[in-house]
Amino acid sequence: MSTVTLGWPLAVLLVALTVGAALVAGFGGLVDGRSIVIAGVRALLQLLVVSAVIAVVLQSRWLTAGFLLVMVAVAAATSAHRITGSWRPRSWITAVPILLGVLPVLTAILASGVLPPEPVAILPTAGILIGGAMTATSLAGRRLVEELTVHRGTYEAGLSVGLTRRDAVTVVARLAAGLALVPGLDQTRTVGLVTLPGAFVGMLLAGASPLQAGAVQLLVLLGLLLVQALAVVTVVELVSAGLLPVGDGPLPP
Repeated sequence: MSTVTLGWPLAVLLVALTVGAALVAGFGGLVDGRSIVIAGVRALLQLLVVSAVIAVVLQSRWLTAGFLLVMVAVAAATSAHRITGSWRPRSWITAVPILLGVLPVLTAILASGVLPPEPVAILPTAGILIGGAMTATSLAGRRLVEELTVHRGTYEAGLSVGLTRRDAVTVVARLAAGLALVPGLDQTRTVGLVTLPGAFVGMLLAGASPLQAGAVQLLVLLGLLLVQALAVVTVVELVSAGLLPVGDGPLPP
């Protein structure tokens, strides 16, 4: 079943959507409109490359594992730059919350037997979980940076009265980091009422029954909640331990 007709109308529509988003964001002073255009072009090129290699990757578990490692590396690099503004070696510790979020959940899914241990099932499921972990890591990290920058004096005052670094970070920024869970919570609360997420629609288009599609989507949503919770908690702990740079460097001990 084809849901999108390939051709020049699609090309014109994609260009119009990208330019429209860039103009609105630019005139609204939200972001530089060029960043939206660049993101759109990158998405096009990346999807073309993925479309070319995915058939080969899915023929081998080892190639699938290698592809997943590349996905984790790109996710870690994206979060590192989003949080610290650089790709310095210390910033790549963002791979830790992503892996600590994804690995236990993916292992539990595969061990339960509800998902066949085949590349065609593992790759998209793991990709969704990695993407969710990346988003939670980036959002939590950014919120921590903002709170600890604005309230640096409060953090240092906590240290001066005998709080540990971990306790001082908790007082200043833990609740702010928890806001990274809001998008996932809202999506889970409103699934089927506001949106029909991609996994559900994809299963329906692949010929699954609505009940099977709903079961897969529920598995993905609840798995994402745990993935993102683990990632956010890990980010807070890394910042508290001084292992993840905040602002111009690690927090003072």
